[in-house]
Amino acid sequence: MKEKLTIIDEQSVYIEDGVEIGENVTIYPNNYLAKGTVIGDDVTLLPNNFLKNAKVMRGASVAYSVVEDSEIGEDAIVGPFARIRPMSKIGKGVKIGNFVEVKKSEIGEGTKVSHLTYVGDAEIGKNVNVGCGVVFVNYNGRVKNKSTVGDGSFIGSSVNLIAPVNVGKRAFVCAGTTLVNDVSDHDFVIGRSQVSVKENRADEYLKEEQ
Repeated sequence: MKEKLTIIDEQSVYIEDGVEIGENVTIYPNNYLAKGTVIGDDVTLLPNNFLKNAKVMRGASVAYSVVEDSEIGEDAIVGPFARIRPMSKIGKGVKIGNFVEVKKSEIGEGTKVSHLTYVGDAEIGKNVNVGCGVVFVNYNGRVKNKSTVGDGSFIGSSVNLIAPVNVGKRAFVCAGTTLVNDVSDHDFVIGRSQVSVKENRADEYLKEEQ
């Protein structure tokens, strides 16, 4: 271990042999750093992480999360309550928020995946916004397929991307869309079912249920 390593509570932190830790690193309680893990300079490991064969680059922070066989880029923020599964690469300055799962995917610099999202077998470009509740639907029951999202695109909340599907650069996919076809650069896509309104029927419906 190098200089200026701060461990807040040494009794609650476990570091296996072979783990590499840089300078100016701060490790909070209840962290487990398993074999193969490399921690870069100026990294902050907030409480309750499990890291196995994980590479965490300079200036990144991880909180209440699991990272296995993957790379966390410079100045990235992971967690709380995220899971980074094997063969994933989180780019510089990326935000992976609470209850986000990433599997075998690459996420480009500056992209935000802030909450309640599954990213599986995907390649997401730079500066993409991925909304709440987005699912990259990578498995059709027989095989797993890959999806891509180009730089600067916006993926609205509750969008399902049915792989294999490709979204171009600076495209906009509206919330609630189920995407089954490729989207070209700069396209605006909306795919919601039509709402049916039965005026003044709510009381009657609820009465029938009693």
